[in-house]
Amino acid sequence: MSAPLDGVKVLDLSRVLAGPISGRMLSDLGADVVKVEPPAGDVTRTYGGRGGREAAYFRQQNAGKRSIVIDFTTEDGRGLVLDLAARADVVLENFRPGVLDRLGLGWAQLSAVNPRLVMMSISGFGQDGPERSRAAYAGVIHAESGVTARTPKRDGLPTDLPISMADVVTGLHGAIGVLAALRHRDATGFGQHVDVAMLDAMLVCDDFAADALDDDRLARESPLDESASTARVAARRPSRAEMIDAPGGPMIVMGEFKWIWKSINERAGVADPTPPGADLDTKIACRYAAWQEWVASFQTREALTAGLDRANLAWGNVVTTATAAAGPTATHRRSIVEFDDPLGAYSVVQSPWRFSNATTGVRGPAPRQDEHRAEIIDEWLG
Repeated sequence: MSAPLDGVKVLDLSRVLAGPISGRMLSDLGADVVKVEPPAGDVTRTYGGRGGREAAYFRQQNAGKRSIVIDFTTEDGRGLVLDLAARADVVLENFRPGVLDRLGLGWAQLSAVNPRLVMMSISGFGQDGPERSRAAYAGVIHAESGVTARTPKRDGLPTDLPISMADVVTGLHGAIGVLAALRHRDATGFGQHVDVAMLDAMLVCDDFAADALDDDRLARESPLDESASTARVAARRPSRAEMIDAPGGPMIVMGEFKWIWKSINERAGVADPTPPGADLDTKIACRYAAWQEWVASFQTREALTAGLDRANLAWGNVVTTATAAAGPTATHRRSIVEFDDPLGAYSVVQSPWRFSNATTGVRGPAPRQDEHRAEIIDEWLG
Protein backbone atom coordinates (compact mmCIF):
# COMPACT_ATOMS: atom_id res chain seq x y z
CA MET A 1 0.00 0.00 0.00
CA SER A 2 1.15 3.54 -0.66
CA ALA A 3 1.55 5.99 2.19
CA PRO A 4 -0.88 8.94 2.36
CA LEU A 5 1.87 11.49 1.62
CA ASP A 6 3.91 9.53 -0.91
CA GLY A 7 5.63 11.96 -3.27
CA VAL A 8 5.37 14.96 -0.92
CA LYS A 9 8.73 16.68 -0.37
CA VAL A 10 9.26 18.48 2.93
CA LEU A 11 12.20 20.77 3.66
CA ASP A 12 12.51 20.86 7.44
CA LEU A 13 14.42 23.93 8.64
CA SER A 14 13.04 23.62 12.18
CA ARG A 15 14.95 22.91 15.37
CA VAL A 16 14.52 21.51 18.88
CA LEU A 17 10.95 20.24 19.40
CA ALA A 18 7.77 21.91 18.11
CA GLY A 19 8.80 22.07 14.43
CA PRO A 20 10.55 18.67 14.34
CA ILE A 21 7.42 17.01 15.75
CA SER A 22 5.47 18.25 12.71
CA GLY A 23 8.18 16.93 10.40
CA ARG A 24 8.21 13.56 12.13
CA MET A 25 4.45 13.21 11.69
CA LEU A 26 4.64 14.10 8.00
CA SER A 27 7.48 11.61 7.57
CA ASP A 28 5.48 8.87 9.25
CA LEU A 29 2.68 9.63 6.80
CA GLY A 30 5.02 8.98 3.88
CA ALA A 31 6.56 12.35 3.04
CA ASP A 32 10.23 12.63 2.14
CA VAL A 33 11.37 14.91 4.96
CA VAL A 34 14.80 16.48 4.51
CA LYS A 35 16.14 17.94 7.75
CA VAL A 36 18.43 20.92 7.23
CA GLU A 37 20.97 21.33 10.03
CA PRO A 38 23.69 23.92 10.71
CA PRO A 39 27.31 22.78 10.65
CA ALA A 40 27.22 22.22 14.42
CA GLY A 41 24.12 20.04 14.09
CA ASP A 42 20.71 20.38 15.70
CA VAL A 43 21.23 21.39 19.32
CA THR A 44 19.14 18.42 20.51
CA ARG A 45 21.53 15.83 19.01
CA THR A 46 23.50 16.01 22.25
CA TYR A 47 20.67 17.02 24.58
CA GLY A 48 21.04 14.56 27.47
CA GLY A 49 22.97 12.04 25.36
CA ARG A 50 25.25 9.60 27.19
CA GLY A 51 28.49 7.96 26.21
CA GLY A 52 28.84 9.95 23.00
CA ARG A 53 25.51 8.65 21.67
CA GLU A 54 22.97 10.91 20.05
CA ALA A 55 20.23 11.90 22.44
CA ALA A 56 16.98 9.95 22.51
CA TYR A 57 15.31 13.37 22.46
CA PHE A 58 16.73 13.98 18.97
CA ARG A 59 16.13 10.47 17.67
CA GLN A 60 12.49 10.49 18.71
CA GLN A 61 11.60 13.70 16.86
CA ASN A 62 13.71 13.10 13.74
CA ALA A 63 13.36 9.40 12.99
CA GLY A 64 12.72 8.67 9.33
CA LYS A 65 14.03 12.01 8.05
CA ARG A 66 17.05 12.59 5.83
CA SER A 67 19.65 15.13 6.90
CA ILE A 68 21.68 17.73 5.02
CA VAL A 69 24.01 20.31 6.56
CA ILE A 70 23.69 23.82 5.15
CA ASP A 71 25.29 26.97 6.52
CA PHE A 72 22.65 29.71 6.24
CA THR A 73 25.27 32.37 6.91
CA THR A 74 26.97 31.83 3.52
CA GLU A 75 25.73 32.90 0.10
CA ASP A 76 26.17 29.38 -1.27
CA GLY A 77 24.20 27.94 1.64
CA ARG A 78 21.30 30.33 1.16
CA GLY A 79 21.31 29.60 -2.57
CA LEU A 80 21.09 25.87 -1.88
CA VAL A 81 18.08 26.38 0.43
CA LEU A 82 16.34 28.39 -2.29
CA ASP A 83 17.05 25.65 -4.84
CA LEU A 84 15.64 22.98 -2.54
CA ALA A 85 12.59 25.11 -1.68
CA ALA A 86 11.88 25.57 -5.40
CA ARG A 87 11.38 21.80 -5.60
CA ALA A 88 9.69 21.25 -2.24
CA ASP A 89 6.02 20.95 -1.44
CA VAL A 90 6.42 22.06 2.18
CA VAL A 91 8.92 24.08 4.23
CA LEU A 92 8.84 23.88 8.04
CA GLU A 93 10.52 26.47 10.29
CA ASN A 94 10.38 27.71 13.88
CA PHE A 95 12.88 30.57 14.00
CA ARG A 96 11.88 33.82 15.66
CA PRO A 97 9.76 35.86 13.22
CA GLY A 98 11.96 37.94 10.97
CA VAL A 99 15.11 35.80 11.19
CA LEU A 100 14.61 34.00 7.87
CA ASP A 101 13.48 37.23 6.20
CA ARG A 102 16.80 38.85 7.09
CA LEU A 103 18.61 35.88 5.58
CA GLY A 104 16.63 36.14 2.36
CA LEU A 105 14.82 32.88 3.11
CA GLY A 106 11.45 34.14 4.38
CA TRP A 107 8.01 33.47 2.94
CA ALA A 108 8.21 36.26 0.38
CA GLN A 109 11.49 34.95 -1.03
CA LEU A 110 10.59 31.25 -0.98
CA SER A 111 7.11 31.71 -2.47
CA ALA A 112 8.65 33.79 -5.25
CA VAL A 113 10.69 30.80 -6.41
CA ASN A 114 7.83 28.35 -5.80
CA PRO A 115 4.25 29.69 -5.88
CA ARG A 116 2.91 26.21 -5.01
CA LEU A 117 4.93 26.04 -1.81
CA VAL A 118 3.30 25.56 1.60
CA MET A 119 5.38 27.09 4.39
CA MET A 120 4.48 26.40 8.01
CA SER A 121 5.98 28.72 10.64
CA ILE A 122 5.78 28.03 14.38
CA SER A 123 6.46 30.87 16.82
CA GLY A 124 5.51 31.71 20.37
CA PHE A 125 3.22 34.67 19.71
CA GLY A 126 2.54 34.69 15.96
CA GLN A 127 4.30 36.15 12.93
CA ASP A 128 2.93 39.70 13.01
CA GLY A 129 1.62 40.42 16.50
CA PRO A 130 2.91 42.94 19.03
CA GLU A 131 4.92 40.22 20.84
CA ARG A 132 6.27 38.54 17.72
CA SER A 133 9.94 39.06 18.59
CA ARG A 134 9.79 37.47 22.04
CA ALA A 135 11.73 34.26 22.66
CA ALA A 136 9.34 31.43 23.43
CA TYR A 137 9.99 28.04 24.97
CA ALA A 138 7.38 25.68 26.34
CA GLY A 139 7.67 27.00 29.89
CA VAL A 140 7.16 30.58 28.74
CA ILE A 141 3.98 29.60 26.88
CA HIS A 142 2.69 27.51 29.80
CA ALA A 143 3.00 30.61 31.95
CA GLU A 144 1.60 33.07 29.41
CA SER A 145 -1.42 30.88 28.54
CA GLY A 146 -2.74 30.54 32.09
CA VAL A 147 -1.71 26.91 32.66
CA THR A 148 1.15 27.50 35.12
CA ALA A 149 -1.08 29.62 37.37
CA ARG A 150 -3.06 26.45 38.18
CA THR A 151 -0.09 24.21 39.01
CA PRO A 152 0.80 23.13 42.57
CA LYS A 153 2.99 25.66 44.34
CA ARG A 154 6.48 25.13 45.71
CA ASP A 155 8.08 27.66 48.04
CA GLY A 156 4.95 29.76 47.50
CA LEU A 157 5.44 29.95 43.72
CA PRO A 158 3.80 28.02 40.85
CA THR A 159 5.75 25.23 39.16
CA ASP A 160 6.19 24.61 35.46
CA LEU A 161 4.72 21.49 33.83
CA PRO A 162 7.08 18.49 33.83
CA ILE A 163 6.66 18.04 30.07
CA SER A 164 6.97 20.36 27.06
CA MET A 165 3.26 20.33 26.39
CA ALA A 166 3.21 23.59 24.44
CA ASP A 167 5.79 22.24 21.98
CA VAL A 168 3.98 18.94 21.47
CA VAL A 169 0.52 20.43 21.04
CA THR A 170 1.80 23.11 18.66
CA GLY A 171 3.67 20.54 16.59
CA LEU A 172 0.47 18.53 16.17
CA HIS A 173 -1.47 21.60 15.09
CA GLY A 174 1.34 22.52 12.71
CA ALA A 175 1.04 19.18 10.92
CA ILE A 176 -2.72 19.62 10.64
CA GLY A 177 -2.22 23.08 9.16
CA VAL A 178 0.20 21.69 6.56
CA LEU A 179 -2.24 18.99 5.49
CA ALA A 180 -5.04 21.52 5.16
CA ALA A 181 -2.85 23.85 3.10
CA LEU A 182 -1.82 21.01 0.78
CA ARG A 183 -5.47 20.15 0.22
CA HIS A 184 -6.19 23.80 -0.56
CA ARG A 185 -3.25 23.93 -2.98
CA ASP A 186 -4.57 20.89 -4.82
CA ALA A 187 -7.87 22.71 -5.27
CA THR A 188 -6.48 26.16 -6.20
CA GLY A 189 -2.98 25.57 -7.54
CA PHE A 190 -1.41 27.97 -5.04
CA GLY A 191 0.50 27.40 -1.83
CA GLN A 192 0.43 29.63 1.23
CA HIS A 193 2.03 30.54 4.55
CA VAL A 194 0.62 28.81 7.64
CA ASP A 195 1.24 30.82 10.83
CA VAL A 196 0.94 28.72 14.03
CA ALA A 197 1.34 30.40 17.43
CA MET A 198 2.21 28.33 20.49
CA LEU A 199 0.08 30.59 22.69
CA ASP A 200 -3.00 29.84 20.56
CA ALA A 201 -2.24 26.12 20.60
CA MET A 202 -2.15 26.06 24.40
CA LEU A 203 -5.31 28.13 24.73
CA VAL A 204 -7.24 25.85 22.39
CA CYS A 205 -6.12 22.64 24.16
CA ASP A 206 -6.93 23.95 27.65
CA ASP A 207 -9.97 22.04 28.90
CA PHE A 208 -10.74 24.84 31.35
CA ALA A 209 -10.13 27.82 29.07
CA ALA A 210 -13.72 28.31 27.96
CA ASP A 211 -15.05 28.05 31.52
CA ALA A 212 -12.33 30.39 32.75
CA LEU A 213 -13.19 32.99 30.14
CA ASP A 214 -16.82 32.99 31.19
CA ASP A 215 -16.11 32.90 34.93
CA ASP A 216 -16.57 36.48 36.15
CA ARG A 217 -14.65 35.79 39.33
CA LEU A 218 -11.62 34.44 37.49
CA ALA A 219 -11.81 37.20 34.90
CA ARG A 220 -11.43 39.77 37.67
CA GLU A 221 -8.65 37.82 39.36
CA SER A 222 -5.06 38.67 38.43
CA PRO A 223 -1.82 37.12 39.67
CA LEU A 224 -0.06 40.45 39.08
CA ASP A 225 -0.17 41.58 42.69
CA GLU A 226 1.05 45.15 42.67
CA SER A 227 1.67 45.01 46.42
CA ALA A 228 4.90 43.07 45.83
CA SER A 229 7.75 45.55 46.06
CA THR A 230 10.85 43.67 44.87
CA ALA A 231 11.63 40.52 42.95
CA ARG A 232 12.96 37.35 44.50
CA VAL A 233 13.64 33.82 43.38
CA ALA A 234 12.57 30.71 45.26
CA ALA A 235 15.27 29.44 47.60
CA ARG A 236 15.99 26.26 45.67
CA ARG A 237 18.24 25.10 42.90
CA PRO A 238 16.49 25.25 39.52
CA SER A 239 16.61 22.58 36.84
CA ARG A 240 15.48 23.86 33.43
CA ALA A 241 13.48 26.86 34.58
CA GLU A 242 13.57 29.48 37.30
CA MET A 243 10.45 30.87 38.97
CA ILE A 244 10.62 34.47 40.18
CA ASP A 245 8.34 36.22 42.66
CA ALA A 246 8.51 39.47 40.72
CA PRO A 247 6.91 42.85 41.42
CA GLY A 248 3.37 42.45 40.14
CA GLY A 249 3.32 38.64 40.29
CA PRO A 250 5.24 35.46 39.42
CA MET A 251 7.42 35.10 36.32
CA ILE A 252 9.29 32.18 34.79
CA VAL A 253 12.79 32.38 33.30
CA MET A 254 13.81 29.51 31.05
CA GLY A 255 17.18 27.76 30.99
CA GLU A 256 19.47 25.64 33.12
CA PHE A 257 21.17 27.70 35.78
CA LYS A 258 24.57 27.54 34.05
CA TRP A 259 23.00 29.27 31.03
CA ILE A 260 21.24 31.84 33.22
CA TRP A 261 24.50 32.60 35.01
CA LYS A 262 26.48 32.91 31.76
CA SER A 263 23.85 35.30 30.42
CA ILE A 264 23.74 37.67 33.40
CA ASN A 265 27.49 37.50 33.87
CA GLU A 266 28.42 38.29 30.26
CA ARG A 267 25.47 40.43 29.14
CA ALA A 268 24.26 42.09 32.34
CA GLY A 269 27.64 42.58 34.01
CA VAL A 270 26.95 40.55 37.18
CA ALA A 271 30.36 39.88 38.76
CA ASP A 272 31.38 36.36 39.74
CA PRO A 273 31.62 36.24 43.57
CA THR A 274 33.30 32.82 43.67
CA PRO A 275 36.48 32.86 45.79
CA PRO A 276 39.69 31.56 44.18
CA GLY A 277 40.13 27.81 44.43
CA ALA A 278 36.49 27.15 45.35
CA ASP A 279 35.08 23.67 44.67
CA LEU A 280 32.13 23.13 42.30
CA ASP A 281 29.42 23.18 44.98
CA THR A 282 30.75 26.44 46.41
CA LYS A 283 30.99 27.97 42.96
CA ILE A 284 27.36 27.09 42.17
CA ALA A 285 26.15 28.36 45.57
CA CYS A 286 27.99 31.67 45.19
CA ARG A 287 26.73 32.24 41.67
CA TYR A 288 23.20 31.30 42.61
CA ALA A 289 23.29 33.80 45.46
CA ALA A 290 24.48 36.45 43.00
CA TRP A 291 21.56 35.59 40.69
CA GLN A 292 19.14 36.00 43.61
CA GLU A 293 20.65 39.36 44.54
CA TRP A 294 20.52 40.55 40.93
CA VAL A 295 16.83 39.68 40.65
CA ALA A 296 16.07 41.32 43.99
CA SER A 297 17.77 44.54 42.84
CA PHE A 298 14.88 45.40 40.49
CA GLN A 299 12.15 47.46 42.13
CA THR A 300 9.65 47.30 39.27
CA ARG A 301 8.47 44.66 36.85
CA GLU A 302 9.40 46.83 33.87
CA ALA A 303 12.97 47.17 35.12
CA LEU A 304 13.22 43.41 35.69
CA THR A 305 11.94 42.47 32.24
CA ALA A 306 14.28 45.02 30.67
CA GLY A 307 17.16 43.43 32.57
CA LEU A 308 16.17 39.95 31.46
CA ASP A 309 15.95 41.16 27.87
CA ARG A 310 19.43 42.67 28.10
CA ALA A 311 20.66 39.30 29.34
CA ASN A 312 18.91 37.61 26.39
CA LEU A 313 16.89 35.39 28.72
CA ALA A 314 13.46 34.03 27.76
CA TRP A 315 10.84 34.96 30.34
CA GLY A 316 7.09 34.65 30.76
CA ASN A 317 4.38 36.15 32.96
CA VAL A 318 2.43 33.66 35.06
CA VAL A 319 -1.14 34.77 34.36
CA THR A 320 -4.66 33.39 34.48
CA THR A 321 -6.38 32.13 31.36
CA ALA A 322 -8.67 35.15 31.39
CA THR A 323 -5.68 37.48 31.47
CA ALA A 324 -4.02 35.59 28.62
CA ALA A 325 -7.18 35.75 26.52
CA ALA A 326 -7.34 39.53 26.98
CA GLY A 327 -3.62 39.99 26.30
CA PRO A 328 -2.03 41.72 23.30
CA THR A 329 -1.33 38.58 21.26
CA ALA A 330 -4.74 36.94 21.71
CA THR A 331 -6.43 40.27 20.99
CA HIS A 332 -4.39 40.90 17.85
CA ARG A 333 -4.99 37.38 16.54
CA ARG A 334 -8.70 37.38 17.52
CA SER A 335 -8.09 34.15 19.37
CA ILE A 336 -11.37 34.25 21.28
CA VAL A 337 -14.80 34.01 19.61
CA GLU A 338 -18.05 34.75 21.41
CA PHE A 339 -21.42 33.24 20.53
CA ASP A 340 -24.94 34.06 21.63
CA ASP A 341 -27.07 31.18 22.87
CA PRO A 342 -30.63 30.99 24.23
CA LEU A 343 -29.13 29.67 27.46
CA GLY A 344 -26.48 32.40 27.65
CA ALA A 345 -23.53 33.76 25.68
CA TYR A 346 -20.30 31.80 25.75
CA SER A 347 -16.74 31.92 24.38
CA VAL A 348 -14.59 29.46 22.45
CA VAL A 349 -10.90 29.54 21.54
CA GLN A 350 -9.92 29.63 17.87
CA SER A 351 -7.64 26.97 16.40
CA PRO A 352 -4.07 28.31 16.13
CA TRP A 353 -3.75 28.39 12.34
CA ARG A 354 -3.66 31.58 10.32
CA PHE A 355 -3.46 31.01 6.55
CA SER A 356 -2.22 33.60 4.11
CA ASN A 357 -4.59 32.54 1.33
CA ALA A 358 -7.50 30.66 2.90
CA THR A 359 -10.28 31.19 5.42
CA THR A 360 -10.21 29.12 8.61
CA GLY A 361 -11.57 29.35 12.12
CA VAL A 362 -14.63 28.51 14.16
CA ARG A 363 -17.53 28.29 11.70
CA GLY A 364 -20.34 28.64 14.21
CA PRO A 365 -21.56 27.67 17.66
CA ALA A 366 -21.82 24.07 18.82
CA PRO A 367 -24.92 22.46 17.27
CA ARG A 368 -27.99 21.31 19.13
CA GLN A 369 -28.65 17.61 18.93
CA ASP A 370 -29.88 16.60 15.44
CA GLU A 371 -30.17 20.27 14.47
CA HIS A 372 -28.87 19.81 10.91
CA ARG A 373 -30.26 16.38 10.11
CA ALA A 374 -32.39 17.43 7.14
CA GLU A 375 -29.69 19.46 5.37
CA ILE A 376 -27.05 16.78 5.94
CA ILE A 377 -29.26 14.10 4.43
CA ASP A 378 -30.07 16.40 1.52
CA GLU A 379 -26.51 17.59 0.79
CA TRP A 380 -24.61 14.38 1.38
CA LEU A 381 -27.10 11.78 0.22
CA GLY A 382 -29.23 13.77 -2.22
